[in-house]
Order: sequence, then structure tokens, then C-alpha cells
Amino acid sequence: MVRIAIILGSTRPVRNGEAVAQWVLQHAQQRTDAEFELIDLAEVDLPKLDEPTPAAWGKYALPHTQQWAQTIASFDGFVFVTPEYNHSFPGSLKNAIDRLAAEWNNKAAGFVCYGVDSGVRAAEALRPVLAALQVATVCHHVGFSLRTDFENFGAKFTPAEYHEGMLNTMFDQLISWSTALAGVRNAAAPAAV
Repeated sequence: MVRIAIILGSTRPVRNGEAVAQWVLQHAQQRTDAEFELIDLAEVDLPKLDEPTPAAWGKYALPHTQQWAQTIASFDGFVFVTPEYNHSFPGSLKNAIDRLAAEWNNKAAGFVCYGVDSGVRAAEALRPVLAALQVATVCHHVGFSLRTDFENFGAKFTPAEYHEGMLNTMFDQLISWSTALAGVRNAAAPAAV
């Protein structure tokens, strides 16, 4: 069965993303066509990029990077739950993505974003970064506005009902693409000696 990681990209001590990620996970767990796991980057606690060699070389020297590589390698696709910071996504998420290379390749990703303007620019900023790592991003994403989907810009998460349909459309695409890319991943894998 396809395994999908829901990656919570914000590590701020007070953040709206926890409620959003839990909402995504709650709806994901109602599905029977994939397995989902929530990964909170605040709990992973990766330091700033500290590997002595580029990720493309695949020679991770540090235990925290080796563990992160094993975690990411075990998934077929990803849902990035991210706020929009200054028309982009948080540095904590960029650090987690840039730390690895091959572990992201030939997989699919979807986005659930939030911000003053529904986080759309965070999703658009992520697309070329993930494309460089050979991650196929699905078209549909879910965006939450701090104005309308949160009370007082974050005191309480109050998503509109129509977001569930948007989420399920994104899940449908993500699971389909993650499944289809399995053949590409298998063909790209080095042969056992």
C-alpha cells in the first residue's frame, strides 16, 4: 500500500499548523487506499544544514541526517502542510528538504497551505524546489485563509466544509501519482549484486 507522509513544515512555538495538520491526518485516516503518517519538523528537530558534502552525493555523515534519510525514503508521497511566510514557505521546511536528495526522487507531493491569502504562494514557491528533486506535484491543493478559516487569525481553526472535498481531490491525485511513480522508482533503483 502507498505510504504518504504529512509533513508539518512550521516549527514556530505558537503555530496554526498543528491544527491544520491534525485536520489533514483525521481525514486521511478515513481513507483505505493509502497509509498516512504525520511528521512534525518541530519534533524531528533538524539543525541548520550541517552535512560536509552535498546531498546529491548521498554520503550522509551525521546521524540526524541518516535518520531523516531513512524516514523520507520509506514514503511514496508527501503532503506538505505549510504556512506562507513572506510569499514563500518557512526556512525549517527548506532545510529539511535540502538536507536530502535521492530519497525525494520519483515521488509525488501535494500541499495544504495557510496564510493571509490562503498560503497559495507557499505552494507555488515549493513547486520548483521539489521539481529540482524530481518530485511530481499535483495540481489541486488546499488553502486556508487566516481571515476566514481561523477565528481571530489563529485562536481556533474553523475550516469551511467545502475544504473536505478539496482535500479528497488532492488525496486522489496524490495517491494515483504516488502509485504510478512506483514503477519509475523501481526502475531507477540500483540492481542488487
